Amino acid sequence: MPEGHTIHRLAQDYAAAFARTAVRVTSPQGKFADSAALLDGTVMTTADAHGKHLFLGFEDHHWVHIHLGLFGKVTFGPTPAPPPTDTVRLRLANGTAHVDLRGPTTCALITDPEKQAIHDRLGPDPLRPDTDPAAAYRRISRSRTTVAALLMDQKVVAGVGNVYRAEVLFRHGIDPYRAGRDLTPAEWDAIWQDLTELMREGVRNNRIDTVRPEHTPEAMGRPPRVDDHGGEVYVYRRANQPCHLCGGPISTADLAARNLFWCPTCQKR
Repeated sequence: MPEGHTIHRLAQDYAAAFARTAVRVTSPQGKFADSAALLDGTVMTTADAHGKHLFLGFEDHHWVHIHLGLFGKVTFGPTPAPPPTDTVRLRLANGTAHVDLRGPTTCALITDPEKQAIHDRLGPDPLRPDTDPAAAYRRISRSRTTVAALLMDQKVVAGVGNVYRAEVLFRHGIDPYRAGRDLTPAEWDAIWQDLTELMREGVRNNRIDTVRPEHTPEAMGRPPRVDDHGGEVYVYRRANQPCHLCGGPISTADLAARNLFWCPTCQKR
């Protein structure tokens, strides 16, 4: 599932291609056809993101709410657009660009109050300017749940997924099985600041890189990572490989229905 930086990057890309233009809106698959007909020919005004939720704003206070889920894909291209396949849930097009959405978990036309209700149930997002990291810490500091599970709970922190969860805990030497209530305010402030910087870099580069300059392949004289997720990381999907810092094997386990990765030596309990 795409993490929050991907959704914020998509919001930027949608806005750059379509904001302030009249847009042709269609649903070749048919599942969004009635809503597409209401929007067709109207002006797209903005794009917004909160965590893993994308919102496309249109005139008259209409919003298209998109959640990619596990299988959603977005593909941009120039116009004239090729004929769409019957898997395209939503196509937007104007005089210069088109974009196809396939396989999302959610693609729905919603109102302003419905959009606000989604924001209200999500936790603070490190990439939003209106965010409040203290709200997340209030929940974390009262919880016996592991900090690794809390970071993946979108009601606690919005936008953090499996990669950022594993990597930020490693970068701060925090055992993923520590209870949230055992995390100090200073530790949380450092984690939040790091998430903000890492995820902003993820938006800029459209990929996740989490290793510090002194641990890059060039600096360490090691081969670059080869993985379809791309990016240089410390522990994510590196089970049984040597830690870049201590040389010990990276561990993995199932936690909250996702694979957790950590270094038992560098992240002692």
